[in-house]
Amino acid sequence: MKIFVLVKEVPDTYGDRTLDLETGLAARGAGEVVLDEITERALEVALRFADANPGTEVVALSMAPESATASIRRSLAIGAGSAVHVVDEALRGADLGVTAEVLAAAIRRGAPDLVITGNLSTDGSGGVMPAMLAEHLGFAQATALSAVTIGADQVTGTRATDFGAQEVTVPLPAVISITEALPEARFPNFKGIMAAKKKPLEVLSLADLDVDVDPAAAPQTILTAVSEKPPRSAGVKIVDEGDAAARLVDFLVENRLV
Repeated sequence: MKIFVLVKEVPDTYGDRTLDLETGLAARGAGEVVLDEITERALEVALRFADANPGTEVVALSMAPESATASIRRSLAIGAGSAVHVVDEALRGADLGVTAEVLAAAIRRGAPDLVITGNLSTDGSGGVMPAMLAEHLGFAQATALSAVTIGADQVTGTRATDFGAQEVTVPLPAVISITEALPEARFPNFKGIMAAKKKPLEVLSLADLDVDVDPAAAPQTILTAVSEKPPRSAGVKIVDEGDAAARLVDFLVENRLV
């Protein structure tokens, strides 16, 4: 079986994030960048299946700037057998629609049986990429899975809903996304880090994928305004002078909290 896992470099979750007010994009050079934890968990799902099923090919796929090579190499150090890095200056600032089209082209080129992603990235938090990819590829999809069992010709999983756990089954080829309920990724050891330097990392451009996309000339999403998050204001302090309960109720009603 051949499994593609989408991996993504994001600003450090625990660091400060800065917005470029001219472009509306995250200023990725303003702080540390890391491989998104949810994509590491997706990689772990693929690697656990590969451990139990010799001959399984696990490929990490990322669409990212050239500077993201180190993060993609980390996915190789964790255990992916090879990686594909889509990089093209024309993709700077690409929206979800363009990203889905390009990633689908790269996946189609590799012809995997299964695509595994995180349910949403920690930077954009769009949460729609798995479904968009499935639509482009014509694959079955099962999203936001908190448990996954990969079979020879199907994937079975559990999705948490407002009404309890929902069991879903989809035939291969398929796109699935997983939540943080799945185990954390294994930590890359010294042997894995050294091996990653020799593993194949294919770099592809839009021309290689035969995709004619120019987000700067024809964006699919139009940004109308951008601003920094306002500083937090001081809270409301209620001093009990015999009427604290009534004032608290009034506050909750006023702010539509009850």
